Amino acid sequence: MNKSDILTLFDYNYWANARVLKAAAKLTPDQFIASAGLSHGSVRGALVHTLGAEMVWRLRCAEGISPAALPDEKDYPTVDVLRDRWAAEEQKMRAYLNSLGDEALNQTVQYKTTKGVSFENVLWNLLVHVVNHGTQFRAEAGIALTAYGQSPGDLDLLLYLREKMA
Repeated sequence: MNKSDILTLFDYNYWANARVLKAAAKLTPDQFIASAGLSHGSVRGALVHTLGAEMVWRLRCAEGISPAALPDEKDYPTVDVLRDRWAAEEQKMRAYLNSLGDEALNQTVQYKTTKGVSFENVLWNLLVHVVNHGTQFRAEAGIALTAYGQSPGDLDLLLYLREKMA
């Protein structure tokens, strides 16, 4: 894994996030927060979990800080607030990723889970996990968005790559 590969994966990640957030912006406020049978309850819950995990992993990897909790979804009352905070997080993550060299991606990162359990993993594994985790929870949100008549459309990596090449 090299820096170029990681940057491509995160470009895809933010492209897919934008598609889901655009669809979520078409929901009513009640639909955004309503229980939708997802693992984190609502569309808001799924998306805040995705953002929160991204924030926590950046703090662990870039700053050596292991937060004890993910953000509370109530701190994100609207899609606009969520989108704005995600844009700020994206800037921080991109700055961090751009600061890395290929050799840094093979370094070990030590961290604690939100429950205080210590682990260590190779950095590129953790970064790929962030993107993969986002894929899982965007898919959950996509199911609920589609049920509300606001499908985000295809979120495939290959579609992103094809659009990028066009």
